[in-house]
Amino acid sequence: MAQAPQLDGLIEHLESAEGLGDLQAAITGLRDQYGVNHIVYHWVNAAGDQYGCGTYDQVWVDRYLEKGYLRIDPVIQGCYQRFHPVDWKRLDWSSKAARAFLQDAIDHGVGNQGFSIPIRGPNGQFALFTVSHNATDEEWEDFAEANRRDLILVAHYFNQKALELEPGRKPETAQSLSPREIEAMTLLAIGYSRAQAAETLAISEHTLRVYVESARFKLGALNTTHAVARAISRGLVVV
Repeated sequence: MAQAPQLDGLIEHLESAEGLGDLQAAITGLRDQYGVNHIVYHWVNAAGDQYGCGTYDQVWVDRYLEKGYLRIDPVIQGCYQRFHPVDWKRLDWSSKAARAFLQDAIDHGVGNQGFSIPIRGPNGQFALFTVSHNATDEEWEDFAEANRRDLILVAHYFNQKALELEPGRKPETAQSLSPREIEAMTLLAIGYSRAQAAETLAISEHTLRVYVESARFKLGALNTTHAVARAISRGLVVV
C-alpha cells in the first residue's frame, strides 16, 4: 500500500469528469495511487437501474454473476443494513457459504481485507464504495486508520459525480448559504484569520467554526479552502 495521495488533486480529477468513462479512469487512478488491489463503486436505485465501475478482473465479475453471489455476499448484505463505513472483519462470515465465497474472492485477487462505505442517495439509491487488498490485520488496520476519513470523502464525491452523470438525471439545486455563513466565508476569502473574522462579526471562534462547517457541508467541500473556492466560483461570495 502506498502513501496516501493528495486529496485535493483527487477531488479536482473527479470534478472534471465529463462521462462515465472518466469515472472508470478515475477509479483506476485511485487504486494505483493508494496502492491497493482494488477499488470498486456500484449503485442501484429503486427502479432497478444500476451502474458500476472498478478494477476487479472481468473473470471475477462474470463468476460473481454466474454463481449468484449477490444473494450471499456478506459485504452487500451487511452494508445494506448499515449507514456507516464498515471493515469487512466486522461482517458475518460465519456461514459455510460466506466462507466459501470469501475464499473464492481471495483466489480471484480481490484481497482478504476490505473497507466498504454505504451511501444512500435520492430516489432510493443505494451505493457502495469499496477498497480491498491483501494484507495482514495489522497492515490493514494502519492503512484504514490513516485513510478512513479521506476515503469516506472520496466515496461521497464519487457518488455525487456518478449521479450527475446519470443519463436523464436533472441536476440538484444547490443549497443556499445563510447571511451569516456568507459573511463568514467572505471574510475568510479576503484573507482574514478565523480570530479576525470572529472579532469582526462579534462572535466567538467556536460560533464562527459552526458557520464555516455548515457552509462547507452545503457546498460539498473538502475543507475550508475548498469551500471558499466553491463559494466564489458559484457567485455566493464576491471579493
